[in-house]
Amino acid sequence: MMRTEWTPKTCEELLQTYVPAETKGRKLLFEGVEGRDVYNITAPFWNESEWYLIGRVEERDSEDSEIIFFTLTDGIWNPKLDMPRFRLQDPFMTRLDNEWIMGGVQLQFSKEDEHKIEGWRTVLYRGSVLHELTHVKSGPWNMKDIRLTPLTDGTVGFFSRPFGVEGRVAVIGFNVIDSFENLSETIFLHAHLFRDQFVKEEWGGANEVHMLGNGILGVLGHISNRDAEGRLHYHAMTFALNPWTLEKTELKIIAVRSDFPPGPAKRPDLVDVIFSGGLTREDNGRAVLYVGASDTEAYSLDIPDPFLEYEQLPAASADSRIQS
Repeated sequence: MMRTEWTPKTCEELLQTYVPAETKGRKLLFEGVEGRDVYNITAPFWNESEWYLIGRVEERDSEDSEIIFFTLTDGIWNPKLDMPRFRLQDPFMTRLDNEWIMGGVQLQFSKEDEHKIEGWRTVLYRGSVLHELTHVKSGPWNMKDIRLTPLTDGTVGFFSRPFGVEGRVAVIGFNVIDSFENLSETIFLHAHLFRDQFVKEEWGGANEVHMLGNGILGVLGHISNRDAEGRLHYHAMTFALNPWTLEKTELKIIAVRSDFPPGPAKRPDLVDVIFSGGLTREDNGRAVLYVGASDTEAYSLDIPDPFLEYEQLPAASADSRIQS
């Protein structure tokens, strides 16, 4: 069911109806990174006759990251040596107007303390080939989880995640623009805000967007909270959005940290964290979810395709768009 407004459910309420994965996730293997951790990966994507994947790579005791392009050889992901590297976190990738759009999170460190993070923003790179990506756009400071998607009429949809809206930790925003060229720091601040997806003390964001066969957007994201002891809890979730009417489905959790083997955590408060990087849809009603876990490792998980039910919804038409 799609509505323009929902009564938000807490993580705890959503978890009450969550059915754990049938089998545990599988750890992805990486070489050539000098012992550093690789996590918060994208889903694999096909490029120039090879499977590519982008990962966040960093030392266990640091958040000064770089994102690296990997290719697959005999089940192991190795750095693509002729590809550029970027001093960014949490990569994402999409196709727009026959070009690659790659993004990541740029940190601003304190001049007095090189380990202290003072701010962050999403930066976007564009190129017809991956070897020639150039920086073209930046989001506003202190906004992560900006994501882009082509729409059926040739326009572009974008998701945002502003902090502190009416006392909320963070909410998801969405808007439609005529083209990628119209993006600016100001535009990101003028999205329609979904105040009905998270209670005020919890937050989330969009991580990857799938255009479904009926024109509905299938959104892969995360929902998060912090408990009384200060521990973070991040779960993978999805919802569907009609980009023209802003009707959407209720959030549903599709994976949690316990669906994956136990492993190390970067900090004690990150034990129960997975970060949805991407999802590939299979032909058998299944999907493979790709996540970072506890800010140290990367995993894949075979799950029922969470977008199949959204493709049974009435088709989305640009003719029904609301007026901004």
